[in-house]
Amino acid sequence: MELRNVFKSDMKQSLHKSNNMRLFFSCLFFLTIFNIFSQETTTLDGALKVKIDSLYREDQFYFGFMYNTLTNKPEGLSQSKLSTGFSLGFLRDMPVNKNRTVAIASGIGFSYNNYNQNLAIYKSDQSPTYSIINPETTFNKNKFSQFLVEVPIEFRWRTSTYENHKFWRIYGGLKLSYLIYDRSIFEDDQGKILVTGNKDFNKLLYGTYISLGYNTINVYAYYGLNSLFKTAKIEGDPIAMKSLNIGLIFYIL
Repeated sequence: MELRNVFKSDMKQSLHKSNNMRLFFSCLFFLTIFNIFSQETTTLDGALKVKIDSLYREDQFYFGFMYNTLTNKPEGLSQSKLSTGFSLGFLRDMPVNKNRTVAIASGIGFSYNNYNQNLAIYKSDQSPTYSIINPETTFNKNKFSQFLVEVPIEFRWRTSTYENHKFWRIYGGLKLSYLIYDRSIFEDDQGKILVTGNKDFNKLLYGTYISLGYNTINVYAYYGLNSLFKTAKIEGDPIAMKSLNIGLIFYIL
């Protein structure tokens, strides 16, 4: 009987030691796996940060809404109604410094500009003629509008980082625009005069622009460097009007 008790006691101690050893090796195995996993996660996180930083660009879609005015106007020409326009497109960002706060960007877009004014455009013998509408003449509408493809080329400065896309910016540069559609319309109580495809308009327009602001919303201004018209004249005097567009532009990543 005593022998059996001694044997049972020895068995219990052996089982207890075996369980302790199993628990010890299980904990050791778990800690080893956790350490390996942690090292892999740290390595992956580091690699991810390097990858994001190395590819960081401010490639952006843009949308602008402008108020359009005219400069170098011929005598008697005035804008009595609000003239508006809009533009949209995409810009490819090319950073030139290590911190990626300075860049050059270019892209492609489209713009529509509308000009309400008192320059009447008629078509006589298939050639447009131009005259300033008499102030005493009553009319419902007189405007010309243009639809253009535009290629902006800009220099960029900003305070952005790859972790923060809310930043201050100053962008400016040169914009080339090609006229693909134009329409002039004069409307009074007697009817409507419509002129499209006016060859007197300059097909290629260019000008300087600047946009500045914070985050998504920015103030924008564009000044045309060449005339909207190429060969148009009023009583022998060339029409050398240029565009000045002021408004807001929105950048979306």
